[in-house]
Amino acid sequence: MMRLILPALAGLLLSLGLAPSAHAVEILRWERLPLAVPLVVGQERVVFIDRNVRIGVPPGVGDSLRVQSAGGAIYLRASQPIPPARLQLQDVESGALILLDIAAEAAKPGQAALEPVRIVEGDAAPVRYGERAAASGATDDETQRETPKPAARRETPVSVVLTRYAAQNLYAPLRTVEPVAGIARVKLRRGIALDTLLPTLPVRAQALAAWRLEDQWVTAVRLTNTSAGWLDLDPRAIQGDVTAATFQHPGLGPAGQSTDTTVVYLVTRGRGLAESLLPRLSPIDAAVNLPPAGAAGIAAGASDEK
Repeated sequence: MMRLILPALAGLLLSLGLAPSAHAVEILRWERLPLAVPLVVGQERVVFIDRNVRIGVPPGVGDSLRVQSAGGAIYLRASQPIPPARLQLQDVESGALILLDIAAEAAKPGQAALEPVRIVEGDAAPVRYGERAAASGATDDETQRETPKPAARRETPVSVVLTRYAAQNLYAPLRTVEPVAGIARVKLRRGIALDTLLPTLPVRAQALAAWRLEDQWVTAVRLTNTSAGWLDLDPRAIQGDVTAATFQHPGLGPAGQSTDTTVVYLVTRGRGLAESLLPRLSPIDAAVNLPPAGAAGIAAGASDEK
């Protein structure tokens, strides 16, 4: 008797619309156009993105919007109405950006809860700098076997990703340093001689740490002014086969002051810093573009100081 009652009861619930219903998910395709994600005050809306992202919230919105992320999902909850604003989602690994246009309004009587959102890549993304290389449109199996698979490219250049990561490790609290897939700490050779790195400047250089991503290395080097005057720092004065150089500060104060030390982040390709110093030279001699004062590295007006 029980076997007959249960199917009948299930059929009755279905006919009355009382059976449990699965949550629908709204699919949004990212094709380099901002995605509209409306919010309702007091309701949490989930955005599935299935990647590790940084979330940029514009000023003035953070007090009204709670933003949390976990496991490839972003949880948005507005505590009060929010005028149209734009959130930036940045892929931690590639640096690619996704833009969300949000606005929060008070719930209307009888309004249903908003569906979760899933963001997927568009089928026909326009060609742009740094995109992931797409496969050829040929469908012939023989052609695909003969054509090598294109290498993936990053939205953000590797040198930028490495430099930003190194700067965060040295200057930001460790709890705020976000992991980047693929970056590995590299063991530095002891006693690297850096006398030829900036031969025109009276500075003392010491390698602090190094990291690697793909075929590029970044080495953080501490620079200390040993002179009594101010020094201007110019990456064109660096000697060696270096593909990118970034100074934490634009100049160095006189020796003995709190401003006499900074860090330069040196990016090299295919080898570490020790193998990229003189006599190895960069294919492009940037020093030829230095003005006479810049070549000396002395700040303008420093010679007039008494």
